[in-house]
Amino acid sequence: MKKLIFATNNRHKVEEIRSISELSYEIVSLKEAGIIIDIPEPYNTLQENAREKASVIYKLTGEDCFSEDTGLEVAALNGEPGVKSARYAGEENSFIKNTEKLLFNMKGVENRNARFRTVLALFLNGAEYYFEGICKGTILADSKGTGGFGYDPVFLPLGAQKTFAEMDLEEKNEYSHRKKAMDKLVSFLNKSATT
Repeated sequence: MKKLIFATNNRHKVEEIRSISELSYEIVSLKEAGIIIDIPEPYNTLQENAREKASVIYKLTGEDCFSEDTGLEVAALNGEPGVKSARYAGEENSFIKNTEKLLFNMKGVENRNARFRTVLALFLNGAEYYFEGICKGTILADSKGTGGFGYDPVFLPLGAQKTFAEMDLEEKNEYSHRKKAMDKLVSFLNKSATT
């Protein structure tokens, strides 16, 4: 089976990707590939950050790899936290503090519309490809659920009765922005394998 390195140190993201992957590829995390580095995300767009992470790993290993960057984009906050979602409350990358800051900034705000957006960058045989997935929803006033990670406890997907944090992976994948992007990547890779 071909190997595809997922350029992340986030085990939650690895678990999510593996749960949706119908690939003829083995998904390998950075840790499993023996790569112990933290790749900066210095850019102002999700695509540039996703490309940076995949590019670093491709240059380091010469192997096919992909990365993703995801942002929560809140309409009433002009798209914040967006590309800064992981470090919204500071560089320590605390899910709890990020969520607290978001809820504080949303106090008294009527328009709770938001969306999660994921951009995947794939480096395959030296070429670059990009895939996007979006999940629309609303921001709740209080956290609900203990599963998932990041802003999952306060995000209610459009058409759902539960927050992402109240769902198991199978339920989450019915709505997931990451799954939508990954489905496009899987479809592309499976087509590439047969041509």
